[in-house]
Amino acid sequence: MKDVLKLSPFALLATAGIACAQEAAPAIVETVTEVVPTVDKGDVAWMLTASLLVLLMTVPGLGLFYGGLVRAKNMLSVLMQTFVISCVMMVLWVVYGYSVALNPGGGMDAFFGGFSRLFLQGINADSTVATFTDGVVIPEFVFICFQMTFFAITPGLIVGGFAERMKFKAVLLFTILWATLVYLPIAHMVWYSDGFLFLRGALDFAGGTVVHINAGIAALVGAIVIGPRIGYRKESHTPHSLTLTMVGGSLLWVGWFGFNAGSNLEANGGTTLAMLNTFVATAGAALGWLFIEWTTKGHPSLLGVVSGAIAGLVAVTPAAGFIGPVGAIVLGFLVSIVCFYFCSTVKNALGYDDTLDVFGIHGVGGILGSIGTGILVSPALGGVGIDGYEMGHQVWVQIEGVLITLGWGGIVSFILFKIVDLLVGLRVTSEEEHMGLDLTDHGERAYAY
Repeated sequence: MKDVLKLSPFALLATAGIACAQEAAPAIVETVTEVVPTVDKGDVAWMLTASLLVLLMTVPGLGLFYGGLVRAKNMLSVLMQTFVISCVMMVLWVVYGYSVALNPGGGMDAFFGGFSRLFLQGINADSTVATFTDGVVIPEFVFICFQMTFFAITPGLIVGGFAERMKFKAVLLFTILWATLVYLPIAHMVWYSDGFLFLRGALDFAGGTVVHINAGIAALVGAIVIGPRIGYRKESHTPHSLTLTMVGGSLLWVGWFGFNAGSNLEANGGTTLAMLNTFVATAGAALGWLFIEWTTKGHPSLLGVVSGAIAGLVAVTPAAGFIGPVGAIVLGFLVSIVCFYFCSTVKNALGYDDTLDVFGIHGVGGILGSIGTGILVSPALGGVGIDGYEMGHQVWVQIEGVLITLGWGGIVSFILFKIVDLLVGLRVTSEEEHMGLDLTDHGERAYAY
């Protein structure tokens, strides 16, 4: 299985269990039939579709979701940042990202990939990678496209932490450095078959650590380093268009089916489980936020329901293919309540200005979802189970993955923000912030006045 570029911990542990059983069994003579790798057109069609769905999450989903939450004078800046970041990441993925994230790394293979696939050298339309089923492969180009969309959206999530006050050139420089020094090593450790966290048995079906905790901690560090917006908690900073936020949030939900169900790499029963869980965890989380907001504030809000839905999507991302539908509902419901308190009570108490609650939703939701996966994967709780499963051990492995992601992502992000500040400066001037980044950075207005 060493040639598998991405293999779930469930599959890895199950394979190990079979191997041990075979070693213990008496020697028998049997005829071994060689399995000829085959490409299924249905799998290929599904993975192409899943890749496009994840792109839909970013352009236009994330842009509209974030854009509606900022003030009108900063709408275009958010759209510009998410769109251009996606384009830059796609180019970097082909140049070196794919090689470093999901290929052998020599002496540092547990933590960092190598350069054998720079510019996708040695890969053509006939190249394939294995899926989770023996003998079933998909073209390597579609796998590259699918993983590229993850690489494209993750840095875009971070901009919500410092929206409305960071220079465009600083955003681009930071995201390039962050994607290279934070995303790629974490992705290698979690998803590559010889990665450190992969071999530890950490479960991350579609990116709870790699995407959400990673982006969440970077956004929190950025919000603290850059400082709050002018007039934060003294002036009104209300969203300018919750209608667009609702549209963007809905597109995120639709695109997330590619994110989660696509991570199964095939069109089979496991894919349908991930899809069902993405439906019901989101619904449960939206209702959980509605419930707690209605109880504490006296009225439910559209912003709250959409925020709850995103929290549920984040929480179920690492768990989508491992837990049962009832567990997904419970996970989404509970996580959205915790995220609600982080986005209101905790943030207000600590005073940091995470503009669009990236840490409160993606960071906290990813942490709880990753740890919750270790619990809800249990067959006794409706999960699919893994070979040799023991809840306490698996939860500890999940916590290890969370702590490593928080530690590496937080420390390196802090250093990178400081470097970017020295090179080009992080923050726009107070005059530019008052005027709005649409005009000062891009010379345009989102709306005609």
